[in-house]
Amino acid sequence: MATPPAPLRVALVNGSFEQPTVTGVEILPDASQTQTSKWVPGWLTTASDHKIELWQSGFNGVPSADGAQFAELNANEVSTLYQDLPTTPGTKLYWRLYHRGRLGDDTMALDIGAPGTTMEQKRFTDGTTAWGYYTGTYTVPAGQTLTRFAFRSISAAGGNRGIGNFLDGIFFGTAPYVVLDKTAIPAGPLDVGDVVTYRITAKNEGGGAAEKLVLSDAIPAGTTYLPGSLRIVDGPNTGAKTDAQGDDQASYDAQANTVTFQLGNGATGSAGGSLPNTETLPTGTTVEYRVTIDRASGGKQISNTAAASYENQLGDTPEPLTSTSNEQITQVKPAADLTVTKSADETTVTVGQTVTYRVTVHNAGPNQATGVTVTDQLPDGLTFLSADATSGSYDPATGQWAVGDLAAGATATLVLRAKATTAGLISNTATATSNEKDPDPTNNTDTVAVCVEPAPSCCDPCSPRK
Repeated sequence: MATPPAPLRVALVNGSFEQPTVTGVEILPDASQTQTSKWVPGWLTTASDHKIELWQSGFNGVPSADGAQFAELNANEVSTLYQDLPTTPGTKLYWRLYHRGRLGDDTMALDIGAPGTTMEQKRFTDGTTAWGYYTGTYTVPAGQTLTRFAFRSISAAGGNRGIGNFLDGIFFGTAPYVVLDKTAIPAGPLDVGDVVTYRITAKNEGGGAAEKLVLSDAIPAGTTYLPGSLRIVDGPNTGAKTDAQGDDQASYDAQANTVTFQLGNGATGSAGGSLPNTETLPTGTTVEYRVTIDRASGGKQISNTAAASYENQLGDTPEPLTSTSNEQITQVKPAADLTVTKSADETTVTVGQTVTYRVTVHNAGPNQATGVTVTDQLPDGLTFLSADATSGSYDPATGQWAVGDLAAGATATLVLRAKATTAGLISNTATATSNEKDPDPTNNTDTVAVCVEPAPSCCDPCSPRK
């Protein structure tokens, strides 16, 4: 069974304040002021001037904790910085953040809840020597479909209302939730010997990144893996492939008969990487491999599912998670491997003698052969006399032996008699066909040559009469 639909995704916009790009320090309009040429996406503020202060990493000697920029909670005045996000009641949300003082020990509060009724979750006090890192969880109460995630300034060293409380690397949202979709190309029904391309797309419909993402797929029973067909089609590391050793992110295990892909940013040949959510990477990542349909699959269906393992690293300890794709089913048309054998009782005869041919057609399966026909047209120099068949009938006018249906493992025989009328080497061929695809057409034909010698004279005209 495939992974069920994901809960409503929750993820902050611009959590590390990387947008817009600033030089030094800039005080810019919040996300409610989009009529201006430059504003801060995602974030709103309770400040009366609707302004948010962003710093470039390294400005005044302060490095960012995450990325190239960070924010100062106190821009021109004491305020609350927040985002309102649609939420599903009962969903567990994770939060994490970096906090730092500017002139000394600064204190802020984290408030979460419905807009207008938020509740303080925790207070943070940090000095100027390092960023403090904090994590936690929040479960959305019943009936709360909109949740505010807010930072409220409590106090700042120095007494200036426009100075204090640096913020960076903020996350608030749902756990990663990988959804797999598997397709087979072409869709079918297909024939034995056809090549199927399996394509699997992994999308992270959650909030946090899916860490250490590894996708595996057992080669479907009744098929054979096509070497060298592993490929990452879309997403991080596009183009990575190979069955050989190295840093490529795809491999085939012949003993387990399984293909494996290490996926996401930073993936290697031995470890999965990080797959962002679909807000950041809408198309996710797509991989593919190919198989050949085996003879044993004739008249059956091929089915299998792919699986992925990954981690939710938003909490204090990594949480292992798994996902399963939809079941992909491919119908395979029946197949019948016909073999024709032809022989002659005598391969040297004289004009006027009877040539007796024996033709057998055998069905090696795996399925019943229907509408079996063996074409064996007598060439010039032979005149049809009679035909006996264990199944069906022979038409001398067309040279077709209508065998009919032939079960897997069954054999039919035709005895064909003809009178030799012309001297010379006479060859003729028997060829078998049926309604089903023959996985090995090389044995569908057999040819026999018969040497016809002139008839001896009844007397020697040069001999004296007695």
